[in-house]
This record gives sequence, structure tokens and C-alpha cells, in this order.
Amino acid sequence: MTALINRNVLVFFPLIFLLSDKGKGNEILHASRSPGGLIQLHFPLNSDEYAVLHRDDELTGIKRAINFVRGNGKIAIISDPAPMPKNGFLRLQIHKNFQQIDTDGDGLSDLTEMDSQGLMNPLNPAPVIGSSMGRINIPDKQTYEFLSHRDNFPGSANISEVKFVIYDINTQSPKLYFANSKRYQYHYTFSRDAVNRYSSNSLFNSHTYFTNSRRRNAAGSIVYHPNYRNSSGQSGIYTVEFWPSDPVAFRFVEISFEMIASSMPFLDGQIAYHPSSETQRTLYRSEIDQYRKSHIAVIESENLFGNSTYNALNTGECFGKLRLITGTQTMSSRDIVILRNIPNDITHVAGIITEQNQTPLSHINLKAKQNGTPNAYLKNASTDPRIIPLIGQNVRLSIDPDGIEIRPASQEETEAYFDKIRPSKTSFPQRNLSYDRITQFSNLNFSMSSAFGSKATNLAELSKILPSLTPDGYAIPFYFYDAFMKHNGFYTEAEQMISDPLFQSFPSVRENRLKAFRKKIKETGILPNWMLDALGDLQNSFPENTSIRARSSTNNEDLQGFNGAGLYESYTHYEEEGHFAKTAKQVWAGLWTYRAFEEREFWRIDHLTAAMGILVHQNFQNEIANGVGVTKNIYMPGPGWEGHYVNVQIGENLVTNPDPGSIPEEYVIANLGFESNYEIQYIRNSNQIESGQRILSRGQALRLKDYMNIIHTHFKNLYRGNSNFAMELEFKLVGNGRFIIKQARPWVE
Repeated sequence: MTALINRNVLVFFPLIFLLSDKGKGNEILHASRSPGGLIQLHFPLNSDEYAVLHRDDELTGIKRAINFVRGNGKIAIISDPAPMPKNGFLRLQIHKNFQQIDTDGDGLSDLTEMDSQGLMNPLNPAPVIGSSMGRINIPDKQTYEFLSHRDNFPGSANISEVKFVIYDINTQSPKLYFANSKRYQYHYTFSRDAVNRYSSNSLFNSHTYFTNSRRRNAAGSIVYHPNYRNSSGQSGIYTVEFWPSDPVAFRFVEISFEMIASSMPFLDGQIAYHPSSETQRTLYRSEIDQYRKSHIAVIESENLFGNSTYNALNTGECFGKLRLITGTQTMSSRDIVILRNIPNDITHVAGIITEQNQTPLSHINLKAKQNGTPNAYLKNASTDPRIIPLIGQNVRLSIDPDGIEIRPASQEETEAYFDKIRPSKTSFPQRNLSYDRITQFSNLNFSMSSAFGSKATNLAELSKILPSLTPDGYAIPFYFYDAFMKHNGFYTEAEQMISDPLFQSFPSVRENRLKAFRKKIKETGILPNWMLDALGDLQNSFPENTSIRARSSTNNEDLQGFNGAGLYESYTHYEEEGHFAKTAKQVWAGLWTYRAFEEREFWRIDHLTAAMGILVHQNFQNEIANGVGVTKNIYMPGPGWEGHYVNVQIGENLVTNPDPGSIPEEYVIANLGFESNYEIQYIRNSNQIESGQRILSRGQALRLKDYMNIIHTHFKNLYRGNSNFAMELEFKLVGNGRFIIKQARPWVE
């Protein structure tokens, strides 16, 4: 087994054995762990020698080479580039430089390829291509960055990706290429133009995707997640990912993983296979015994995204006073706030940093998108050394996908910023007071929004296209709110309050005065007799022992460009509460919450022409789940990859206003081309159900997808939307497995 100029070292985990010729030199002095946890062998290696490391599960034979090192007359160190297996053997072959050894069988000696390291690779038989087109190895992070481009993946926006293709993966001589992903958007064009392997897209696809029995190639991406942190505190991970609807079998994942890990020596164990879709997750779990016996590190989506230390939900820059919010402090549009917990609602602020991760469809982020407010999750933000010294000062905050930048800012910079971002003129929302009667949904249409509010008319439109999914009920027009305010002289009081210099100057004064005003509306407001009669008739139209849901519908929300998410409250009226007037006043008073007032004030929306309508319908019972969806693939927008983005949570724990610490189920469902079915890519699992379970079954997710398609088409026509148009909807799943669509409004980018 041991030749004169070949010495073989066998390593059995966790023990080490040495086989050498005639007992000479090259003993392994010791084995250690790299900072990333990889096995390292330390041994003397002469300057006229080099070593090649092989790995196998058996003592006999030599499997594919996994690493190499050249000697310099000192102690050499060589690492197993893959994470430590549960068992196996390492074989270290030591060669003299004058030998013409060709480890990868490509016709070039190892030494020749070592001399051109960076372009050539003694472990990869792929012929070299032009360096501007791609590489056959990535020796360092700089090369990765040169080859990478920014792209969106479900759960990760604008992160680095390098595309790879392994040709002949079904043979004993697979060939790995990393594409210059700035230059080549598709694997096929790279194959055609850089490697000269295919001239037919259909032939390339048939050899590369979806059928393991005839698979000749594997194509995917190396994706860098800089904000992931493992259990040891190590930051960053590179994931091996395939097209989500491509069910790549274990045997091909193993070859891909081994070749990529060996061809990216700088990773130090920061690499894992990520089954990114439900198709791949299902296949992975069916082959899990093979994975457990292998050298492949696997990371599932809930771990990848759940262990993130940073998430830029809305990028941009802002100026304002940096404040740590620990309780019920008053916030204003000039504050950049650090939130230890995600509140149920938040007033208009300049910037947001949360210590709990958010989803894109939380009310906080919907407001951030609407207002252009930079918003990010940053783990342990309140103790971050970049932040602590600046609390209480004016700062400039910049949020981008890779991290935050924060610095002190002058008062002049801050004032100039706010002058720039606020409208220059006051706007007066449409308020049609000609409709003076409570109207059933069936008699409402899209054109009546100026009298009833877009929330009401949009729900009426939903009832026309999906009647079985929408509640039947009524809409109370703005006329009732206006008459109530005039009847009690509340407009005059509001005008006096708003013009008070103290009210204008101090946020805490505004908050307290508005609270007192709402209390007065609810406790002392008197309804004229005709209004009491009309509301009484509405209440009596519902069956006995029925709780009634009263929902806000204003003329300054659910609009294109401004959805007003979370600004206004809804209430449930129970039979024992008496006349419905009590709940109507609660809804009307909600127009004057501090957060709603601040939002209107920032956008210079006239407060006295703002008006409140009310949606009234039977309360939902036996709620199994609730959720929010967007009728487009927010991570891969545009034609070609149509789909939807969905958050859903168990029970009545609202996705939009979640209980502290709760995480919803989050996924993208999309038609990913190649004539495939819709694929589900889960980003996070709900932490309110058993691990590995789903709130919505695949069948339910597909049914919801069909409803969302119908909604999208109908409202795109009504709003005359362009190619970027999408609707945001709120839904519930009730006891009989029936979906209820409770709200739909234009999605605001």
C-alpha cells in the first residue's frame, strides 16, 4: 500500500493512524479544529513535496480528493473542508513535486494547476475559461465578491449570489464552474457563451432540472447570508441552493456540496445545503438517513432566518433624535426609535430599529414602506456600541441590506431633511356627504369610496367576485360621522385644540389632549334621534345573540400610495352592551388617536375634512388562523415568476399586530417557470405550533393562491394598475375550513 515516494496517512474519526514507508518522517504531529470547527492535520512537509487529502467512509479505496497543500519545509496544515462527519476516514497522500501526478484526471499535472492557483484547480477537471466569464475555483472572498451579484431570495433581500453549474454530475468526472453572475443572469446563457456546452435551452433544461433519472448536470447558487449567526457565535454562512422546484436527489447534492466546499477553501466550515422549497424539504426528509451519514451540513429555512442578527426590512436613510423606547413614551415623526419589543401600533417616526425580528407584513413595516421610513431588525440594538453613545442625540441613520450606519447629525441637517420629505401643501381628502343612509354591501360599488371609505367599497367589491368568502353586512357613510360631530360642536373643539401653540409644540401635550378629546366623544357625545333609530334598525337586522364587528373605513386609508395600515381601530359590539351607538362612537373617536393625528399631520392631510365611515358585519367565530397576503412575489417581482407572499398565524394572534415574541408562518408561493406547478418556499415556521408542522396545508395554500389571483385581476382593472400593481389582503381561516377575506387594499411599495 505504501510506495517509496508515496506515503499514506489514514485518519479515523476520532482516532488518528499513520501508515508510512519504513517509519520515516511525515508523522501527523497532532489534529486540531479550525475556528470554524473543521478537522486540521498538522504534519511536516518538505519543500519538494505536496499533500492531497482524500475522504471516504471505508478503509479500502480512495474517494474524491478534497484538499491539497504544498510543502515549504515546515509544518503543513491541511483541513477537511466539510463539517466533521460522524464517522469516516481521511487519507493523506504525499507526492514528490517531480512526479506528474494528475489527481483530477484532466490531463494537467497537479503541480501545473497549483502554479496557476486561482485560475486552475487540481481537484476539479473542468477546463479553464476566461476569468471575466467565471472560475473553476474560488480561493478567497475577494474572488467570490468579484463573481457575485445582488439578488432577492425569499427571506433575504438584495444579498450576494454566485451561480454554479456542475456538468457530467452523473459520471466519475464531474466538472464544476462558478459563473460571473454579474455577467450571466441565467445558467443556460453561461453554459452556451462561456463554457460552449449547449446551444439549445430546452436540451440544457432537460439535462439539468427536475428529473434525477436523466440528470446530467446540477445548477444552483452559492448564497451568502452575512447576518446569520450559529450556536457558537460565528457570523455568516454560505448556502448551496438549487432552483426551488428542482427536486435534487441526495446523491447529486452530495457531489455538489463536496466539490463546492473543496473549491472554496476560505469558507472554514461556513457552508450548508439549504433545501429552500417545500419540494426540496420533502425530498430531504425522505432521504434524511443518507444526509445524517454524510458530510453535508444542512440548514433549514427556520434555522437560517431564525438565527439572523440583522434584517433590513425597509432600506434608506433618515435623520432624527435617537431614542430608546422601553415603555409608553410619546414618540414623534422626528424620532428614530429603538424598540425592545414590537408594539401593536406605532405613530409616525423617522426611523425604526427593533430588537425582535419582523415580517414584511407587520403593521410596523407596512407603515415604514408607506412612509419611506428606514426600518430594520438588529439583535441587541440597545446594547450595540455603535448606538449607545448616540442615544438622545440627532443622528443620521442609514439602513441597507448589509447593515446599519449611524453617526451624529447637526440640527441644520435634521431640519433640511424634514423639509425635504414632507409635502409642501395641505391636502383635503375627498368627502362626499350626499349619501345619508346606511347601505348594504350588495348596493355598494367601487365608485362610492368618497362617501363610505375604500375599506368598505373594496369589501363590497370582494363580495361580488368571491361572495362565499366575504361577510355580508352594511356600511355607515361619512354623513353620520359629520352629522354627529356637528351636532355636538366637536369640530369647533377640534379646531381650537389644533390651533393651540402648546398642542403644536409638544408631542406629549398632543397625546394627552387627543386622549381627552376621544374620551369626551365617547362619553358625552349625543346622537340625534334619527341616527339612533337608523343604528338601532341596523343592529336589529342581525340575529339575536350575535356579536357585531364594527370596523373603521376612512377617506384617508386603503388608497393607492397610502394604505394607512393600523391607524384606526375596530371594535366588537356584544348584545349585552345595549345600543350600537356606544360602539359607533368608539369607532368615530378613533379618528383622533395620537398615531392617526401624527400621520395626517406629517403628510399635511387636513384633520377636519378627514372622515370616518363604519363597516358592520357579523363577528367571525371559531377562528383557526389569520393572515396577510400580497398578490405578487415581493422577492422576485416582475413577469416570469408570478406568485404571492403570505404570512399566517394560528388562532386570533394577529399577524399584523402579533403578540410579543410570536413568529408567523411566512412563505412565497410562485410559478417558477419551466411549466412547473406552483412551488411553496417557506421562510419561517410559526413558533406557536409544533416544530415541523404547517398552519396551512398545501391544499389550503393553493386554494388561497387561486383566490388571490382572482382578487388581483379584479382590482388591477378597477385601479388601472401597472405591471407593479398588487393588492394586500387580510384573511381568516374559520372552523369549517372556510377562508374569509376580510379586507383588500392596494399594496404600497
